[in-house]
Amino acid sequence: MSNDNALFEDDFEMEFEDDFDSALATVLDESAEVEDVDLDAPMKDLDEFEPEDTLQEAAPIVYSDHEEGGYRAIPAISAIAFCETSRTTQLMEAVANDRRMTQANVSTMEGGLEAAIAYLSENTTPNLLVLESSAPNATMIAQIDELASHCDEGVQVMVIGSTNDIGLYRQLMARGVSEYLVPPVAPVQIVRSISQLFADPDAPFVGKSISVIGAKGGVGASTISHNLAWALSESTHVNTALIDLDLSFGTTALDFNHENQQTVADALLAPERVDDAVVSKLLSKVTDRLSLFTAPATVSQIMDIPAHSYSTIVDTVRRVMPFVVLDLPHAWNEWTYQTLLGSDEVILVCQPDLASLRNGKNMIDELKAQRPNDAPPKLVLNMMGVPKRPEIPTKDFAAAIDVEPSIVLPFDPQLFGTASNNGQMISETNAQADASVAIDQLAGDLTGREVVMQQKSLLSKLLGK
Repeated sequence: MSNDNALFEDDFEMEFEDDFDSALATVLDESAEVEDVDLDAPMKDLDEFEPEDTLQEAAPIVYSDHEEGGYRAIPAISAIAFCETSRTTQLMEAVANDRRMTQANVSTMEGGLEAAIAYLSENTTPNLLVLESSAPNATMIAQIDELASHCDEGVQVMVIGSTNDIGLYRQLMARGVSEYLVPPVAPVQIVRSISQLFADPDAPFVGKSISVIGAKGGVGASTISHNLAWALSESTHVNTALIDLDLSFGTTALDFNHENQQTVADALLAPERVDDAVVSKLLSKVTDRLSLFTAPATVSQIMDIPAHSYSTIVDTVRRVMPFVVLDLPHAWNEWTYQTLLGSDEVILVCQPDLASLRNGKNMIDELKAQRPNDAPPKLVLNMMGVPKRPEIPTKDFAAAIDVEPSIVLPFDPQLFGTASNNGQMISETNAQADASVAIDQLAGDLTGREVVMQQKSLLSKLLGK
């Protein structure tokens, strides 16, 4: 994302003193979406095409991360990719390492269709075959026919070819080929295609999970997550659940002025008893579109909850809500790490200081390494422009952390303080404030929906949101 998408940075950039420049230098020393042809579009009869006719005029599919649903893990399938080029071999290796493919067994072999025929004539058929072929159309079809004689019934076949030809496509589909792709192809496109091929039609819906975490304590991650959940529900009109996972110190109940006897801890302590119906009852509605899972916010009990309990409860909420915002505490342990790795989107909140830069860079580098086919974490720079405080300028912070900020929020203690004291969100306090507009922008980016500007008054809150 370009610097044009970061808001308000010019007003709040401050010059470093020499010692701050030196400290920054020390820290630095230490440390597409692909378009594909719409093959499902209505097709002309073959006799209307000359041999040179292709699908170039067909409307392309633009793969987007804005679907109101999250990624579903691929089941424990076996897959073999027979590749002709090193590019496709690298592509399939990236697919095999994708976080959604952890249960699948994917291997690659050289030689394309000829190698596949030789292999399957002597070996059992996997669940999925990925075949690369640059052969002429007639040769490819003949090889597919020969390969079919060695395949078990029910095998899924994906072909990566070099010819964007509707006639070839229809012949392949007639022979039972499941998918035909023409490079360039991104790993996530292959993963999505595999997911569609092996999706259980009776499997429950899976909502999109958005984890929000601070690079250090006190950067305002909870405030961002709460206001983002509000913006998703009220400004982009999607049903959203906010889960406060800071069990001892969570502030969701305070920020929304909404107490609930049952908290997320009740579900986490007995995840085996929580199903879709139970979680729907435990979620507390604050608006028609926004529901809360508040934290107990008590230190009288130390809750040592295993990581699988968190994933079980989050997955259950995702089955009943299209968007789920997770307010994560500033911690680095097994369950926070696994939650971040499994999220559809990660939002990292930082302040323009060295500790945020160091911690944020470490976290982003780790998540990029473990989620190579996902978009990098989104960066929110918060509390920019504190008077008399030396700050890292936005452009330097972005260059060092290697992620452009999605939004930059100005230091506005009156706005945030008034909202907090009133148990409101900032857009209810002042929908036209720079911070309100920026968070609405982030909600729009996450959903792909147009933001609907609304002004919520204190009176409307008292009468019911």
